[in-house]
Amino acid sequence: MEKFSDALAEGLKNFHFKNSDYNKLLSEALNDSDVKDFLNKNQDKISKEAVDVSAAAIYEFYNHKKNSSEFSKNYTPQLIVNNQRIEVAYIPNQRKVNADKKKAYESGFALLNMPSDIRKASLNDYDGTGRQEAFMAAVNFIQNYQPGGKFVPGLYLAGDFGVGKTYLLGAIANELYRQNIKSTLVHFPSFQVDIKNSIQDNKVMDQVNAIKDAQILMIDDIGADSISGWIRDEVLGVILQYRMQESLPTFFSSNFSMNELEKHLADNKNVTEPVKAARIMERIKFLSREVIVSGPNRRNKG
Repeated sequence: MEKFSDALAEGLKNFHFKNSDYNKLLSEALNDSDVKDFLNKNQDKISKEAVDVSAAAIYEFYNHKKNSSEFSKNYTPQLIVNNQRIEVAYIPNQRKVNADKKKAYESGFALLNMPSDIRKASLNDYDGTGRQEAFMAAVNFIQNYQPGGKFVPGLYLAGDFGVGKTYLLGAIANELYRQNIKSTLVHFPSFQVDIKNSIQDNKVMDQVNAIKDAQILMIDDIGADSISGWIRDEVLGVILQYRMQESLPTFFSSNFSMNELEKHLADNKNVTEPVKAARIMERIKFLSREVIVSGPNRRNKG
């Protein structure tokens, strides 16, 4: 280290830095324990002719190490040797790694107007009377679905309030995420409100496009609110038609059975439109398979 330090010191005499703080900080950097340790271990690998580059790298390393910034909160500077020159590499620290993991997870398991605790849902916790068929159907989908492979329909989970339909959707999404398969869960009654609010801004199609091509789409609580003919045909119909054409699995949860949902979709104010409702149901039946979920209302548990 002495020889290389001597080369640095001698080389720096040829530089006339206007910033005295730079000289002071560089002098401090050469006495830093990490810098000394690095030079000790790598002096045979470093070219003494590259004094200017080496000095700048050491200065940069020490400056980032000493001064806190948003960048330094996420990355740790590390001295390396590249082509006999000292350079600085920036290694993501645990804070950055955790933030990236969270960002990737939230992208791969997107929630639109859904409770955040759905992210904690697990198939390991899903059991009980009346839910075995739904559990096995979920497991079969997870085992059989392959991106780009043969089309595998999703599930249409029908049942009363609080029997675990939404929880099961979250548990499925979590299992799929472990296989790098992305899911988007959308609360349909809230989505209807967002669609209506976006009309004046001409952003209806932005809302539609945001979910229609999701790798796995899960539409929660469909049928919970009344639905206008326009939402049914020009929004829901467009989404389901696209997904049917592209063979994209779609999940649903509802308090209605498929037959009951068809009747619900047919009622449009004072007009009954069975043909249009049947058209929507054809798409839903193509995209999913009905499973009845029963059991006690677990929301009242405890």
